[in-house]
Amino acid sequence: MDVPVSLEYSVEGDDFLAAGEASNNIKETLKMLGVPSPICRRAAVVTYEMEMNLVIHAGGGTLKAMIYPDKLEILAIDQGPGIPDVEKALQEGWSTAPDHIREMGFGAGMGLPNIRKNSDIFEIQTEVGRGTTVRSVIAFSA
Repeated sequence: MDVPVSLEYSVEGDDFLAAGEASNNIKETLKMLGVPSPICRRAAVVTYEMEMNLVIHAGGGTLKAMIYPDKLEILAIDQGPGIPDVEKALQEGWSTAPDHIREMGFGAGMGLPNIRKNSDIFEIQTEVGRGTTVRSVIAFSA
């Protein structure tokens, strides 16, 4: 792979039928490019959690993946409500998901902790009322 491969998906808010399609497409592309399975698994966790956060909390947004020879960079960008308390949002089990979302089996408060755990670089930029960008980088070598 000489040039970066760039993938971009528009994710609709509250569209649980399509939720997971973008992250699955990214994982399949990584496999097709010969990225090692452990990296594909980490990328699948990161992209799925980002995609679900866009669906559940942000009213939708954009999921981007840039595949370089040595790393994968993933961005989730939204114009949602923002995250008022990032430290709380990073605590396992803490969630602002409403009851109807939890009843569907989502919103357990593991999204951002799982993204951070599976990333070599993890960053959040957020502003209440303006939106959030979550960035993950996964290196292809140890």
